[in-house]
Amino acid sequence: MPGPSLPGSSLNAERRTRELAELADGTEVDVLVVGLGATGAGAALDAATRGLTVAAIDAHDLAFGTSRWSSKLIHGGLRYLATGQLDVAHESAVERGILMERTAPHLVRAQPFVLPLTPLVSRGQAALARAGFLAGDLLRASARTARTTLPAPRTLSAVETRHLAPALRPTGLRGGLLSWDGQLTDDARLVTAIARTAAAHGARILTRTRALELTGDGARVRDETTGEELRIRARVVVNAAGVWAGGLVDDVRLRPSRGTHLVLRDVDLGRLSAGLHIPIPGETNRFVLVLPQQDGRVYVGLTDEPVDGDVPDVPEVPETDIGFLLDVLGSALDVTLRRADVVGAFAGLRPLLDTSGAGGRTADISRKHAVLTSADGVVTVVGGKLTTYRRMAQDAVDAAVSARGLTAGPCRTASVPLVGAARPQTLAGLDVPARLVRRYGTEASVVHGLGLKDPELARPIVPGHPVTRAELVWAVRHEGALDTSDLLDRRTRIGLVAEDREAAEEAALGVFTQLV
Repeated sequence: MPGPSLPGSSLNAERRTRELAELADGTEVDVLVVGLGATGAGAALDAATRGLTVAAIDAHDLAFGTSRWSSKLIHGGLRYLATGQLDVAHESAVERGILMERTAPHLVRAQPFVLPLTPLVSRGQAALARAGFLAGDLLRASARTARTTLPAPRTLSAVETRHLAPALRPTGLRGGLLSWDGQLTDDARLVTAIARTAAAHGARILTRTRALELTGDGARVRDETTGEELRIRARVVVNAAGVWAGGLVDDVRLRPSRGTHLVLRDVDLGRLSAGLHIPIPGETNRFVLVLPQQDGRVYVGLTDEPVDGDVPDVPEVPETDIGFLLDVLGSALDVTLRRADVVGAFAGLRPLLDTSGAGGRTADISRKHAVLTSADGVVTVVGGKLTTYRRMAQDAVDAAVSARGLTAGPCRTASVPLVGAARPQTLAGLDVPARLVRRYGTEASVVHGLGLKDPELARPIVPGHPVTRAELVWAVRHEGALDTSDLLDRRTRIGLVAEDREAAEEAALGVFTQLV
């Protein structure tokens, strides 16, 4: 059976053990990256493709933190136009185009969105929104993203609006505004692809490796699978630990913001053909997003609430957030959604840089990222968002190279395809289920082939959910999954619904029994 599409991209327990032992024996790397969310994995890829030796560690798993709790959107920064953050908006549009057309066309596709013109949306608000979508299309053009990649926005009739979103309340519906943005198949899959691509370029990707102390020339770490401590020697350290970054470096102040999403079944929303922007009453530039997924689920989000105190490993979802999101849905939908219809919920913490020293809403804090270098040379990158992870990583590595005078080539990541990437025509020509292509790209044929060789692997592991045993086997052999949590909560996302997770636990355990 053929292997991964990119030689050297396989991550697994055997490779982790070998590479961690090399570092424990004193092997020095040019760059040590702490944190394997999108930005940290991106920094590892950036540095490795410049010809630097790299180790990247995380206390838990790939995409364990904020990177797996996003809206699964690669967006063009329209919201930032409205607040005058033109640089952030343009940067977002540029990075969206890079992902959709060059580096990850298998993972990011164009998603239509409808803003329904309900009685709660005044004609003035509708005109403002229409102007915003047109401005967003100008952003697309300025970023040189093709029209074939993202179609033009337009006005919809009430009939067209209801056709795309049958669950909308027809009473008083004047029509809708159609716009387009980028939607990820899954954010955790993006991080996995980035990390594997970095590994193919020589980076050591080490999960379950906790940073205990950072210095300018390395870090003291603990192997969380054995409890053993070791020192990793590096010429420079990049702190990309997200909301935990301030705990590793002094003088980095963050104001975490909680973004909550609900998980609903698509049958309860009339099987949407488009996503929805539902205006939040009393707000001029904030919406609740209704995001249909490929697995029969719908995500609804998101909130923007400040979080005080210690940062948890997995944020809890308060009932107030759930009630708020259900209330906004109720303002536009003809279906009644109750608390019992919420089959799952998740929350992520945005690592926003606190530059105010005072209060104020976290919703008003700029999403522009910042790169800070400590007195002993540790480079910390915070802020930003999933869409701009690549540019954040580039700026962080630029700072690291400058801080230590490293000899390195220029940034190449704007043109380095992630594992599985190919031209749309190539992906469309693969004779495998489209769902697999959207998750694995060119590797879909190999994953599908596992099921053809062994019919037992072709069976879904949860009734009504498409993930198969073959996908679990692939995740263990090639995607660095070390336990059932990695499989269910990050490689497949089955765990977003507790009922599905419970049903899949035995199958996930069986895969490890079979392979170990």
